[in-house]
Amino acid sequence: MTENSLLHFPMMGENPRPLVLGGGSWGTALTLHLSGKNIPVMQWVRSPDLAREIQSTRENRSYLAGCPYPSSITVSDRLEDLAPRATVLILAVPCQAVRPVLARVGSLLSAPLPLISGTKGIERESHALVSRIVRESYVPDPALYAVLSGPSFAREVVRKLPTAVVMASSSRQLALEGQVLFSAPSFKVYTRQDVIGLEVAGALKNVMAIAAGISDGMELGANSRAALLTRGLAEMTRLGVSLGAKRETFSGLGGVGDLLLTATSELSRNRRVGVQLGKGESLPQVLKQVGQVAEGVPTTQSAHELAKEIGTDLPITRAIYQILYENAGLGETLNHLMSRPFKSEEEDF
Repeated sequence: MTENSLLHFPMMGENPRPLVLGGGSWGTALTLHLSGKNIPVMQWVRSPDLAREIQSTRENRSYLAGCPYPSSITVSDRLEDLAPRATVLILAVPCQAVRPVLARVGSLLSAPLPLISGTKGIERESHALVSRIVRESYVPDPALYAVLSGPSFAREVVRKLPTAVVMASSSRQLALEGQVLFSAPSFKVYTRQDVIGLEVAGALKNVMAIAAGISDGMELGANSRAALLTRGLAEMTRLGVSLGAKRETFSGLGGVGDLLLTATSELSRNRRVGVQLGKGESLPQVLKQVGQVAEGVPTTQSAHELAKEIGTDLPITRAIYQILYENAGLGETLNHLMSRPFKSEEEDF
């Protein structure tokens, strides 16, 4: 199927009108990216103060300063004004906020709209991936859900630096329509059907970025970082396969690609959290300095508890959980990881 055959977007309406849910850096980047394609886009932000700031300055100075908003973008904190006008929803709120936001959106719509998620994480109380939260709080039909993931920092997307990502959905039609909606000369979108694999990879890579940051903060060297990332990829894959994902998904952009980006770049909030922890700062101090949501922190708890529930061994995730939530010493935790029983890599990847 070619792009031209999808111009009418059967699932999104003849002229798609996306509503981006979220006023953070990623929601803002997706809003500006779609606007740059001359798509009439709306953005809902939770804070009335932030909405007024963007409306008056035409810039989201709190999360993505220096990136002007075209006049064609509609920004509001009044979800009831925006939702009825949308033909497709783009989810970009923190994972722990997904359930209440979608329940509210659903109450404002006469029928569910297709939803594309850019949110990464695992819900704390239920240990649910975003796809399950969507089924329980918004629409049970998986054919109306897709996930967009891959190595993509918000500011680089807005700067139109070359970026490649993945759109996954059990519905080939929705994946293709999402691919056309987001694709641009600087933004290449591939498709997959493995929603679970893409969500597990997107969630766990933030945990591994904290681990890599701790290693760098402790000045443990390049050998240590390489080992952590390789074994971290094994953990991501192991958890994903346990939940029904395809192993090969973790070798793609949404797996190893996103892991490398998030765990090695100075732009990564989760890596910065780890670096400061590795230098001896406390978690409350670090989170205050970062200033924005670092999804890897709550995801560490959720992934650790989920792994225990289903009987999957995630030693690096467990170690980060002990550091974040049990005040475990960095040196002691490192020694424990390095003294684990001998294993064959072939059997443990």
